[in-house]
Amino acid sequence: METIQISVRALVEFLLRSGDLDNRRGGWADKEAMQKGSRIHRKIQKRMGSGYMAEYPLIYEKQFEHYILKIEGRADGIFSEDGMDVIDEIKSTYAPLEHLEEPLPVHIAQAKCYAYIYALQKHKKQMRVQMTYCNLETEDIRRFQEEYTMEELDNWFTDLTNQYHKWAEFQYQWRLKRDASMQGLEFPYPYREGQKKLVSDVYRTILRKKELFVNAPTGVGKTLSTLFPAVRAVGEKKGDKIFYLTAKTITRTVAEEAFTTLKLHGLVYKVITLTAKEKMCVCEEMECNPETCERAKGHYDRVNDAVFELLNNCDTFSRDILLEAAQKAEVCPYEFQLDLATWADAVICDYNYVFDPVVHLRRFFGEGTGKGEHLFLIDEAHNLVERGREMYSASVFKEDFLEIKRIIKPYTLHKKLTNALERCNRQLLGYKRECSETCLELTNVGEFVISMMNLLGELEKFLQDYKEGAHRKKILEFYFSVRSFVNIYELLDENYMIYAMHTEEGRFMLKLFCVNPAANLQECLNKGRSAVFFSATLLPIKYYKKLFSTNTDDYAVYVGSPFEPGNRKLILGRDVSTRYTRRGMEEYTRIASYISQTVKQKRGNYMAFFPSYRMMEDVYHIFCESFLPGLEEDGKVETPLQSSGMNEREREEFLDAFSGNGGQGESLIGFCVMGGIFSEGIDLDGEQLIGAIVVGTGIPQLSVERELLKKFYDRRGENGFDYAYRYPGMNKVLQSAGRVIRTAQDKGVVVLLDERFLHREYLNLFPTEWSNYTACSLRTVAGEVRQFWDGETGCAT
Repeated sequence: METIQISVRALVEFLLRSGDLDNRRGGWADKEAMQKGSRIHRKIQKRMGSGYMAEYPLIYEKQFEHYILKIEGRADGIFSEDGMDVIDEIKSTYAPLEHLEEPLPVHIAQAKCYAYIYALQKHKKQMRVQMTYCNLETEDIRRFQEEYTMEELDNWFTDLTNQYHKWAEFQYQWRLKRDASMQGLEFPYPYREGQKKLVSDVYRTILRKKELFVNAPTGVGKTLSTLFPAVRAVGEKKGDKIFYLTAKTITRTVAEEAFTTLKLHGLVYKVITLTAKEKMCVCEEMECNPETCERAKGHYDRVNDAVFELLNNCDTFSRDILLEAAQKAEVCPYEFQLDLATWADAVICDYNYVFDPVVHLRRFFGEGTGKGEHLFLIDEAHNLVERGREMYSASVFKEDFLEIKRIIKPYTLHKKLTNALERCNRQLLGYKRECSETCLELTNVGEFVISMMNLLGELEKFLQDYKEGAHRKKILEFYFSVRSFVNIYELLDENYMIYAMHTEEGRFMLKLFCVNPAANLQECLNKGRSAVFFSATLLPIKYYKKLFSTNTDDYAVYVGSPFEPGNRKLILGRDVSTRYTRRGMEEYTRIASYISQTVKQKRGNYMAFFPSYRMMEDVYHIFCESFLPGLEEDGKVETPLQSSGMNEREREEFLDAFSGNGGQGESLIGFCVMGGIFSEGIDLDGEQLIGAIVVGTGIPQLSVERELLKKFYDRRGENGFDYAYRYPGMNKVLQSAGRVIRTAQDKGVVVLLDERFLHREYLNLFPTEWSNYTACSLRTVAGEVRQFWDGETGCAT
């Protein structure tokens, strides 16, 4: 018989929520962030003596007509007092305990569930429930107790399970329908070269509960090749929910299209795409409270019915569908989509929703949720390196403490908050005095963090009182930055560096810098069954394995290009350099001449990628002044230029120029930045793009953090320059060059302009399909490009 499982916590939080959505309530409304007290929990449990049974597992099963409902959880503690058994539920917070007049209903409900299950198993007629609240800063404790007869608990718990029955019944019936649709589901297209093996490798990885790293060039069909075996695994009960994780909106669209294709071939699947809060909010300001948003008022009273209605009437939950349904039910569309994700078979979303400790989906990955049968498919995985470092790092600025101190100065009742701010400011001033012109490396900031924890408590008290006002938003943002710093500090290990520095803006920053995010990412991945990392530029794979996973038995596979090698001409310019010592008018003129010579051999659309906006603009001006007039003698030439901070409309206009261009004798040369919005995740196939000129090795600019990265890996016997500069730079090069060949029909030229590409350190990083390249000079490049377009091969390496 089918088993429907749910945790005690998830059950009560889902069924018993009610009232308004209100972000002004401070810590008590923030269920997850205020429950990061595992260490405090263990401390309290140890104090309770030998008769105290900590982390006591409890399981309840009830058989319905079609399925068994299994409810499980762990009581924080069980002990005896005055001859009666007591369930102890511990909750920790930064909030002042004097503001808590009684336990939160959802907390007491969780404890009552444990009391009922324990009483049922041990044949108890009466139970006592104790709520233990602990302040994380002071470690003060406040307890509440209540006694219940078994009859009371039985009636209450039976009502709770009866409320959940319709949801469990829906889940059971849906799974029957979904799994039946997968019987005989086949791959929707003829397999391309390498695709069948990739499908098999992904499936085998899921079966063995492993992690797989896939380097597969454009054209293999990575999205469908990973989704299809994952879907089949779910149908065979080798997985429960698919999380398709991306870094950019456009790759989410590709995943949606892949699911649509599978559905056209018979798959029945509920798929949701999660959208950022600012794009879902219907208010001018994202103020989630009943006074500024009508939908926040009574949101929790209406949202469950809205979720149930949409679940029964729709299988694909796009942004537009979610907005329409949320409007009909008068609920917050952002929170609404998060609730629907609980019931979806596949969730397409940004990396943040799984990995970010602040915004992750708490119902799946929050503290205490345990391990699930989730399957993680991580697209464009190379982006997770910097994103991972960013998510698990935290910083504070000295000037912010002084600013907040100035703001709260009129509120004389909060003298302790002023003192806490001043204490933190003094400690930061001490670091500032020690700091040289570059940065100050620190080994321990424990005393400062203790002061920050005290500050959190005082900020909590202030925000409890200061629910309105012009400065609340600024104070709240400061509060979140302080809290993030304190929480990230708990993660500190050998993968972190602590440093302080003066920023270019003249501010003083203290940062907890996560150099290697592997351990933190792995902890998230351990919440699921299996993970597949895939990208067209996951080279060298050993580099990414060390940054994404702590496992020693992960799988890796390299998928060769399915395209005809002769369709791409790879040229390396040996007489040009972008080294800082060589940069100047002479070198920029040479680069502009290379672009001109390349474009002159065949009219069409090209992109030229540069390592920085500054170099791009300098070369652009030289090109337009000295070379563009000559090119335009043979026909019109457009030269759109990427600018920093382009909005969505400007990006679309830039790309539309490539789609619309193509008149006889016309050319278009887009000047872009490597690692920018046009260097990856865009598809310009056929005549939309026939060439790319990649200027430089993509090496990141010298910076404090890059040098810290280099030092970190040098100290560990690795090549620090590779980790900090060469590998990230080469990834940008590969992504930029990968814009040219997108389909089997595409034909194009890729010109890499920097003599360092001919050095062994770089040649070793070339993908297999780049083994056939031509080295040239400015004098010979035109002939090489012309030969290619004339259909002659004969490339010499």
